[in-house]
Amino acid sequence: MASTIDQIKAFFPLQTWEDNKILRKKCEKVDFFDEEITDFCDILIELMYAYDWVGLAAPQVGKNIRVIATTQRKDERKWRKTKKYIIWETAMVNAEILEHSEEKKKWEEACLSVPGLCWDVERWTRIVVKYQDKKWKQHIQKYSWFSAVVIQHEMDHLDGILFTDKVIGWIRKIDEQSDY
Repeated sequence: MASTIDQIKAFFPLQTWEDNKILRKKCEKVDFFDEEITDFCDILIELMYAYDWVGLAAPQVGKNIRVIATTQRKDERKWRKTKKYIIWETAMVNAEILEHSEEKKKWEEACLSVPGLCWDVERWTRIVVKYQDKKWKQHIQKYSWFSAVVIQHEMDHLDGILFTDKVIGWIRKIDEQSDY
């Protein structure tokens, strides 16, 4: 018998590769909250963990709405995705970056939607994000280093942008021993 997470994955299949029309479409703003949005926020977080990843955006599982799930870290300079580094996770609805640092840093990124490859991408090191949580409560929160990178990466998905559009340098295959 299939597990609950397998059933959820079947209902929300992972969208992959650059020419995928779902991944290249700009997502719609969530204008009202109901039980379906609240449930989807929980599902997105559950899927993020089931895929053993650090972030996930609604279009990556076929939903054209502005919702992302991310993890936040104890040590912002660590790229480890193991749970011992995670402080909490957040589902962000209608997230927008209000401010960002002038400082940028080159980060090695990977993506569930572009499996097996990683590239260097330049991202702001600090951001201030406004979003609603799954209960429609508004938050304005500062993020730095790894958490800021994850949020920027996931927010790009909401605008039909993949990290491959922002590549600096050369392609690398993800090693089995990698932190991704």
